[in-house]
Amino acid sequence: MKFEQVKKIGVLGGGVMGGGIGQVMATHAGYEVVIRDISDELVNQTRDNLFNGRWGIKRAVEIGKLEFDLARDAMDRITVTKEIGALADCDFIIEAIPERLELKQEEFGKLDAVAKPEAIFTSNTSGFVIAEIAQNVSESRKALFAGMHFSNPVPTMKMCEVIYTPQTSQDTIDAVVGVAEKAGKAVSLVKDTPGTYGFLLNRIFAAARREADKIVDAGIATQEDIDKAMMTGRNWPAGFYGQRGGIGRQW
Repeated sequence: MKFEQVKKIGVLGGGVMGGGIGQVMATHAGYEVVIRDISDELVNQTRDNLFNGRWGIKRAVEIGKLEFDLARDAMDRITVTKEIGALADCDFIIEAIPERLELKQEEFGKLDAVAKPEAIFTSNTSGFVIAEIAQNVSESRKALFAGMHFSNPVPTMKMCEVIYTPQTSQDTIDAVVGVAEKAGKAVSLVKDTPGTYGFLLNRIFAAARREADKIVDAGIATQEDIDKAMMTGRNWPAGFYGQRGGIGRQW
């Protein structure tokens, strides 16, 4: 599958991350989007967040980030469902389910049997080894498998890490980069590295967090003052210790 052939995006998992990914793929990139979650309740929550949430389409129109006609067209391009079969004709699928390796492996195994053979698979994992996530898919699919890590909230954060394995084809890498850039993201390429957790953003953040913990343990400063310093001195939207958003745990 080449970048120019991608017309329809599937998102496995809704919630904050999956909904946000689906939103930018429809609003910025102009793709038809199918988001699949596992219950009527979660489908309705995802749909409501997409359209009415803090980072949703309605809010984007209200603050002038999105024209009304473009927003209406984007809403018409998004389908939210609990049927996995709705992903069968997607060209490019992004997984955004909770951060449990076995769950991701299981769901990709199911998806491999449903999706068309040429469809590209990507995972929004925060840091699992991509080759390990892909272990239950066919050998041919492994050439079409990559990581695609977004930052939360997806509609406002520009970062996207694209992670490639030794088996990921160049066409797949080019397609994943192209889709991310079409959605308005700034792409950093990362080599999949066994024996590690995290790519660029989270590994560097984790190293800084370890240093912050040492400062707290030594009694040099409080958690609150460390967060204040980073948020006001480096313009971070959140510090190490305050509440942070993420993917739901319903799966």
